[in-house]
Amino acid sequence: MSFSSETKAELCRQPPGRRCCAQAEAYGVLLYGNRYDSRELRIITESEEFAERLPALFRRAFRLEFDRKPGPGEGGKRSFAITAADKLAAIAEVYGAGPAESLAHHINFAVLEEEHCRTAFFRGAFLAGGSVTDPGKRYHLELATSHLSVSRELLSLLLDAGFAPKETTRKANYVTYFKQSEAIEEFLTALGAPLAAMAVMNAKAEKDLRGSVNRRVNCDAANLDKAVEAAQEHLEAIRILEERGMLLELPDKLKEAVDLRAAHPELTLAQLAELCDPPVTKSAFNHRLRKLVELSRKP
Repeated sequence: MSFSSETKAELCRQPPGRRCCAQAEAYGVLLYGNRYDSRELRIITESEEFAERLPALFRRAFRLEFDRKPGPGEGGKRSFAITAADKLAAIAEVYGAGPAESLAHHINFAVLEEEHCRTAFFRGAFLAGGSVTDPGKRYHLELATSHLSVSRELLSLLLDAGFAPKETTRKANYVTYFKQSEAIEEFLTALGAPLAAMAVMNAKAEKDLRGSVNRRVNCDAANLDKAVEAAQEHLEAIRILEERGMLLELPDKLKEAVDLRAAHPELTLAQLAELCDPPVTKSAFNHRLRKLVELSRKP
């Protein structure tokens, strides 16, 4: 099951609730479903849980049954339809205008005055025309409808609710979408899918941790490369000074630096500094090694 399907299944575990919210959720389903006009209402879904929810939702919202619905055990794409004129008229009356009364669909904001009804509307829109990508791959949640005015008015509702989605078009659909993980978390939580929201949060934390580890590894590798290059430079300087017979002429502190570096080429400057007698700072020991390199470079 995809992450989107799991999210819809989680949302469908909530009962339709009070009648006004059932009507608001059904409103989102109608405007983001497959067809809603003066001749037919049709909803097609691959979600088993959503298919089980729809009859109960429409009974709660309108006290009516679908004229066509999937048979028992039917899988794949499940189709629901209402074609009876009296049923379509009853639904139109709930929302204040029927699909035959306007050239384009619009959201009747009067139906969604209460915050809980607006949330139910968003849930219905997502169940019928929404999807969310597996957060382990990328962050993307969208709501797609074939109605331009509905898409614009949904954006206004979302902005009023404190969300900040973006818009685009894809073929014949108008898409409202989120691409920020925090926005997707907040939206899913508001719809009633806290488990899905938590999955997005966990995926982001895992990605952040992985990125932090990779940066640390890369940084450590770079530092290791620098340490190896520096050690090779120190050992080469010691070799040159030895060939010239200059090691015995060095001050005691530089002789100690020569002995420690030659004996422990794998150690860091900080570790070598601690081996000095008495111990010195990393900066002090590095200064001694730089002095050796300078002496080796003199003609």
